[in-house]
Amino acid sequence: MSPLKPEKKSRLSPGDPNSYSRPDQVVVSSIHLDWDVDFSRKIVSGTTTLTVDRKQEDAVHLILDSRDLAIKTVKDEETGQLLQYTLGKADPNFGSELKIVLSSDAKKQFKVEIEYETSPNCSALQWLSPEQTAGKKHPYMFSQCQAIHCRSLVPCQDTPAVKMPYTAEVRAPSQLVVLMSALRDGHQEKGKHKVFRFQQPVPMPSYLIAIAVGALDSRKIGPRSKVWSEKEFVEKAEYEFSETEKMLKTAESLCGDYVWEQYDLLVLPPSFPYGGMENPCLTFITPTILAGDRSLADVVAHEISHSWTGNLVTNSHWEHFWLNEGFTMFVERKIAGRMYGEPTRNFSAIGGWKDLAECIRTRGEKDPLTCLIPDLTGVDPDDSFSTVPYEKGHTFLWYLETLVGGPDEFEPFLKAYLTKFKYQSITSDTFRSFLFEFFVDKKKVFDAVDWDAWWYTPGMPPIKPEFDDSLAVVCKDLCKRWIEWDTATDCPFHADDLNKMSPNQIREWLAELFGGEQLPVEKLEKMNELYKMSSRSNSEIKFQWLRLGLKARWDDRVDEALKFITEQGRMKFVRPIFRDLYEWKEMRKRAIAVFEANKSSMMHVAAYVVAKDLHLNENA
Repeated sequence: MSPLKPEKKSRLSPGDPNSYSRPDQVVVSSIHLDWDVDFSRKIVSGTTTLTVDRKQEDAVHLILDSRDLAIKTVKDEETGQLLQYTLGKADPNFGSELKIVLSSDAKKQFKVEIEYETSPNCSALQWLSPEQTAGKKHPYMFSQCQAIHCRSLVPCQDTPAVKMPYTAEVRAPSQLVVLMSALRDGHQEKGKHKVFRFQQPVPMPSYLIAIAVGALDSRKIGPRSKVWSEKEFVEKAEYEFSETEKMLKTAESLCGDYVWEQYDLLVLPPSFPYGGMENPCLTFITPTILAGDRSLADVVAHEISHSWTGNLVTNSHWEHFWLNEGFTMFVERKIAGRMYGEPTRNFSAIGGWKDLAECIRTRGEKDPLTCLIPDLTGVDPDDSFSTVPYEKGHTFLWYLETLVGGPDEFEPFLKAYLTKFKYQSITSDTFRSFLFEFFVDKKKVFDAVDWDAWWYTPGMPPIKPEFDDSLAVVCKDLCKRWIEWDTATDCPFHADDLNKMSPNQIREWLAELFGGEQLPVEKLEKMNELYKMSSRSNSEIKFQWLRLGLKARWDDRVDEALKFITEQGRMKFVRPIFRDLYEWKEMRKRAIAVFEANKSSMMHVAAYVVAKDLHLNENA
């Protein structure tokens, strides 16, 4: 039952290879944040008060993670006694160990108050000038703490193994609104500032602490949901996400009650590097999904799913990230299946398999970070971020569902799993043990699973499921016709060829073309003439179309591609196009020059990984 695991190298702590913290000795059980947001200095300053519980009687140190934090004082909040501390040597990937000597008495619980401020280069925060916002009048700041960037915002046990509730008071300029990944608890005016209060009673890991400060407006889109954005986008966002409550109810039918009370969406500025981020009570969303026809709202279904798979049941450390993302892709597609029919679920899975194959091709079939459970000893989790935990994890769950007899058999397990491990952080072995426990009569079936191949072998999954391709047939047929067309003959295509295809089918058709042989520019020019591809606003279609042109070495598409990857910072789009331009030798210097000119406006994680894609920090 237990596969042979790779031998582990030296790790920062016995548990999490990406954290200095030792929650097995002393664990943080709650956090209070008291912050001032200073746009002029681009810092957050104030205090964090950590309630900590001694787990080992002889433990004398509270060990936290930090990165580029200026620590001013550390004291026992109840007695006022200053506490001794040391800040370890900074590691470029993991920051510094903050070791605090606790009071010598025999108390089992302490409150430790740390006064500090962040660096203007805090990797968790992006600061935007008024000119970089839609309104052009006020500055904007937002965070992205996943995977290990919370330590640059607050000294904490920055490991998903530790979950805790938190409260916060945040002061910001009075013309701005502060939002956090917590329930809003009112605000009050204090001179030129407003003080906003928040409470998050549900225990959650540090990477889900989130903040946004800007000139924000909102619209109610459901009984427990609002959508927030700059006022220039709020009505468009209201329309785009009007099915949020329906998605929430569908998710509840699969996963159980929604425990976070509020589910709001915040449409961030274009530099946000992800499609979405599942911060509790306040999902962060990229504006690139504002397609105008709700065709890209599956991103919201994904983030809603995280309310259970990831936020409620969490990977204990980042080597088990597939427990978050593989399960979330699985639930997201089940929501789509229930709302729009099972063929839609299968069609999405087909596209996901293609994305996985492209990821493996790009990274290399033997890249150890393409294992479902990679060894992250000494590795920044940002370097391992890819489609693998999402799509390889999803494929594994689809395979297991098939083994037990299909959705009717597997879905009760899914709900039981989420119920049993809610509020906990677990490993893949915990998941597997419960699988055997739940399906007692399937032991021989699961014993026959090659767990080692699925979990610890790089490259594509060992088995490809059989997907219903009924919605993909039209995409494949049109692709085949374009490939086989002899341009010396009359053009057999018509402007209305795409009219009966959904936006997702058009995207799949382009993906099919991209996965084949390089097309001559002449054919792409004809497609553009007939189908007006360059004028389409759907970001997923635009992305696939641009990549198809770059693969064909179509010079006319380069300007448009560079414009696309500098107007928004979503890594799903930005990284592949920069890689495509790098592989096109004649365009390599131009791509690097554009990146260098724009990297200061990119969020840390995006600039970091794109620099690696362009081979600019090989030794980083």
